[in-house]
Amino acid sequence: MNLKPLSNNVLVQRLEKEERTASGIIIPDSAKEKPQQAKVVAVGDGAINEKGEKIAISVKEGDVVLIKSWGGDEVKLDGQDFLILKDTDILAIVID
Repeated sequence: MNLKPLSNNVLVQRLEKEERTASGIIIPDSAKEKPQQAKVVAVGDGAINEKGEKIAISVKEGDVVLIKSWGGDEVKLDGQDFLILKDTDILAIVID
């Protein structure tokens, strides 16, 4: 898949969470929250401010990030689910 987001958009793929609680209870799909961790798949070139200067995006491909629960637009590419969101919808980079 070759895809390049435009402007300050970022393409991410949500990382699935464990389907069981610590005590071993299986969580049904209807009760699951959307995962807030995602892996950055592709990054746009950045937005341009009023002075015509490019504002760089703080994340790069391969970063694991925390995202807003309900932000972005869901897309399906090559049979996989992705999310396109603005760089401002990324809350943090997860550092191991």
